Amino acid sequence: MLRPRARPAGDLLELWLDEHRRDTRIAELARAAAAAGVRCRRVPRAELQRAAGGVKHQGVLAIMRSPKPPADLARYVEQIPSPKLILLLDGVQDPHNLGAILRVAGAAGAAAVVLPKVGACPINAAVRRAAVGAAELVPVFYVANLARTMRALRRRGLWIIGADAAADRDVAEMDFHTDIAIALGGEGRGLRRLTRAHCDQVARIPLRGVASLNVAVAAGIFLYEARRGISP
Repeated sequence: MLRPRARPAGDLLELWLDEHRRDTRIAELARAAAAAGVRCRRVPRAELQRAAGGVKHQGVLAIMRSPKPPADLARYVEQIPSPKLILLLDGVQDPHNLGAILRVAGAAGAAAVVLPKVGACPINAAVRRAAVGAAELVPVFYVANLARTMRALRRRGLWIIGADAAADRDVAEMDFHTDIAIALGGEGRGLRRLTRAHCDQVARIPLRGVASLNVAVAAGIFLYEARRGISP
């Protein structure tokens, strides 16, 4: 069974806590941090606000060790065990959508999320906040050419299934009993023509009463259909 991978505890260096908050939730967080050997600092609210850069922090700020950039995608794909599950995003631009996608990708046990370097949202503070802690669960790769990357994944045995509202087949009809890469388009436009052409199959989500779904919702449906198919 595919499982989300927890971030090593050693990457959490310190917690800053609003010195004015003395409620139960903050106390529980401080106890959990102490049990894990993580230092907690009580700091003035203004200092916390400056460090957070204007992002709403709810009185807590985690100081993390900067993660090492992931290895080369091709090498990484070769090293991860089967069944492989990878998510390709063809130019998702909204940080809230990307954050939500990273969260569901982590929950579904995806091994990687791949985006083009041009025309896609970077991993920024808004993305991390929308992911609610899940932005560190799944390696994210930005590639120069998504179509070329798809060809490379196919050569390594991955079957690429694209999400397309005009497809003839339902996502529930797909055969996910293999190494899979799921391709989803950006907001509004869906898969670009070239990206669609590099998919082995395309599938739709059956809809009643609405014309389309948010890309993060679509990602969740496809990922969990894939997980259901490839999990023992």
